[in-house]
Amino acid sequence: MHNRSTYARSRAASSSAVGIRAARSWAATSRASRSCAAILRATRSRTVKSRLAAFLRQDCGAALVEFAILLPMLLLVFAVMIEGGRLMWSYQSTVAGVRDAARYLARVASSDICITGGGVSSYTSKLENIVRNSSSGDAIFPSGITINSVTPSISCIAGTYRVNPAPVAQVTASLTITFPFASVFAFAGQSLGTITTTVTDQSKVFGT
Repeated sequence: MHNRSTYARSRAASSSAVGIRAARSWAATSRASRSCAAILRATRSRTVKSRLAAFLRQDCGAALVEFAILLPMLLLVFAVMIEGGRLMWSYQSTVAGVRDAARYLARVASSDICITGGGVSSYTSKLENIVRNSSSGDAIFPSGITINSVTPSISCIAGTYRVNPAPVAQVTASLTITFPFASVFAFAGQSLGTITTTVTDQSKVFGT
């Protein structure tokens, strides 16, 4: 009987010790979990801050921002280059057309027109076609030159010539220059008007 009582007390004490150890283990685990959660929150906070700081230190998009700021100015410079080249090309084409028209008139007019008299107004339509064909562009790249009028005339120059006075054929073309890409200048708040000028060329009359 005594042995049974001793055995019961021993088992009760053992069970109590196991319970105490389990409680202590649970408390330690709980403290460790709370500590890990705090460490994780701190780590996440430091990660967000470090990422934000690293983002603020980055300059990868600086070139794109600078390009966006300079793009309007670059387009304006490009437009000026295009306009200058096309203006030169269109004007030189028109000058060549007027020169060809003056040479044509010098060939078809009579060599003694200053002596016999007469006019060259009947060649106006033909001369105008010569000038227009030389200065015309195409649908994609128009010349920007508008031929307003073409006026032929004959000047009689007195001197010691074989035919005296010597006839000189003259062709004058009135034209208006319009900038094809003038709307690009609206980026700078500017607008380009038209330019009206004349082109004249002369040639000694050789006759037919």
